[in-house]
Amino acid sequence: MNNPIYPGITLHNHYRIVRELGHGGFGRTYLAEDAHRFNEPCVLKEFAPQVQGSYALQKSEELFEREAGVLYKLQHNQIPRFREMFRVSIVDRGYLFLVQDYVPGQNYRFLLDARKRQGLRFIEAEINQLLVQILPVLEYIHSLGVIHRDISPDNLILRLSDGMPVLIDFGGVKQVAATVESLFAENEANGTPTPATRIGKLGYAPVEQMQMGIVSPHSDLYALAATVLVLLTGKEPHQLLDSQTLNWNWRSHCSLSPNLSLVLDKMLAVQPKERYSSAREVLLALSGNPPLGPQPQPAPDFGLTQQPPDRSPIPVPAPPPKLPGTPVRVATIGNQQKMPAWQMFLFVVAVLSSMGAVGWFAGNYVLNLQSKVQKIPVTPGPKQQQEDALRDRYSRLKIDDRFYNGYVNLVDENFYAKYPELDGRLLKEGDEDRQWRERWQKIGDDLLDKLENLSSDARARLGSYDTADLDRSKTEVNKLNLSSRALYDLADAKFFYWFPQHPRNKNIIGLPVGQIWQAITADALTALQAGATVETVEFDRRANSKTLKGNLKPGEGKAYIARFAQNQILSVNLQAPRKSTLLSIYSPGRTNKAKALLEDAEEVSWSGTLDDAGFYEFVVVSQSSEPIAYELNLETK
Repeated sequence: MNNPIYPGITLHNHYRIVRELGHGGFGRTYLAEDAHRFNEPCVLKEFAPQVQGSYALQKSEELFEREAGVLYKLQHNQIPRFREMFRVSIVDRGYLFLVQDYVPGQNYRFLLDARKRQGLRFIEAEINQLLVQILPVLEYIHSLGVIHRDISPDNLILRLSDGMPVLIDFGGVKQVAATVESLFAENEANGTPTPATRIGKLGYAPVEQMQMGIVSPHSDLYALAATVLVLLTGKEPHQLLDSQTLNWNWRSHCSLSPNLSLVLDKMLAVQPKERYSSAREVLLALSGNPPLGPQPQPAPDFGLTQQPPDRSPIPVPAPPPKLPGTPVRVATIGNQQKMPAWQMFLFVVAVLSSMGAVGWFAGNYVLNLQSKVQKIPVTPGPKQQQEDALRDRYSRLKIDDRFYNGYVNLVDENFYAKYPELDGRLLKEGDEDRQWRERWQKIGDDLLDKLENLSSDARARLGSYDTADLDRSKTEVNKLNLSSRALYDLADAKFFYWFPQHPRNKNIIGLPVGQIWQAITADALTALQAGATVETVEFDRRANSKTLKGNLKPGEGKAYIARFAQNQILSVNLQAPRKSTLLSIYSPGRTNKAKALLEDAEEVSWSGTLDDAGFYEFVVVSQSSEPIAYELNLETK
């Protein structure tokens, strides 16, 4: 039977399926757009255990709803937010879905595979960074009695907007499906219940989880340690794990500092009682301050009534240098201890010796850090000078560091799109790539030229815009008797003047370029509130027509609002150079549903009978590369 859920279909009246992201034994996962949230991307997880009978299905849904309730309680910046659960019926079959936020970025499996193609792996500095950033997330979920059950490189995403790791795909939902099938699916041979499938990936989950289904906080810590060893070595667990002794033999594949080696060994101990019992203990051990004395073992029951752990400050390792593909924003827990300068110097030297040809930016960041720690003069190479020049200018514009990696990604994206013959290869030192490096820097400078045209307030928020900002802007623009459609038209005018190659129908919310669009939108709203780009049209007494004149620079626009009565006949005519403008006309939606009479149209005239009373919006935006003059004529009968 063909899957009746396909790209383009709309579920629950507002979730439009974009594509399938993956599928497993318990259902499929889809990328969708939420029409109720400005077509914001989201993830739909289908729940479809293979059971028959109404009672079995009812019981499975009850268990599923309970697990959904657990997910709803998880409110953490590094966990995709759970939105809702809904049921739909398609072709006489019922479907049950979870809806969660979509996280733009790549999972660590993808990142590792990309490095392996270049003969590279993750290095210890990056692993320290990952552990410091993800362990507080585990401490949080464990304090609520939630065990992830399925940590692996596939279920950790490096978020594009800020470079933080995000924990996805909790195994509890899959465990519900497995439990349901074990309860209600009978073995055809003897009629006995089928043993439940144990959730967790072979090699990543400890033996007690895979064989007996026993989980606790140190189950997740075991899987996290297995994950980082895979990232460090490029080997899969079965290549590192002795099947007889269950010991991990990784030292022949990578060399780590003594402290991190001991921490990983303890996280991966065969006997559960020999492992760390909490994420907090691991953080303390990483900082070089292991807890004194025996620690209490966690209670076996992980219900939501469990008390949260002690939240006193935890010293954590000093933040590692920023590295390629892993933008740094280290999570702060309590008072962070600083590494002495001589230790930092030795650490940096070790990192440099292990990096090899990691790439352009890694060497620059670490060399900069080294020179700051010991004030050792470093002679920058041509690539470093170019990167430093851009970084200095970026800093002078007072753009938050959270956006810097998004900025570099945009420069790379535009550079490799403009020069596809490079096939994404890294640029080298020396004369061979000098011309390419200069072109890369030119693209970086051009992007900063654009960002310089934003207001200082809008620039400062790059990297932190979210959909809540869109909701707030909609509320504010409505106070001006304008809709968000008019606001977005004005923002689009500048955005597509800056990025003409960008497709107009692509959803960019959550992407680095989407941050720029939201900054433009913030400035467009400010201009409207100041009255600079909006005008209320008042007809002269006894006159039935009005001529509005204006001038627009490239990327600019102007909105007009005029009150009309229902059933009035309106004629609109725009005089401007051919194909130099786009015209939109929006109805008020006061008594009838609001609609666009014209939207981003190159047509220069419209006429018709108005089916609603209230403020109508007329938006003229330039799509010309030269300044233009225009006349907008409104005539009523």
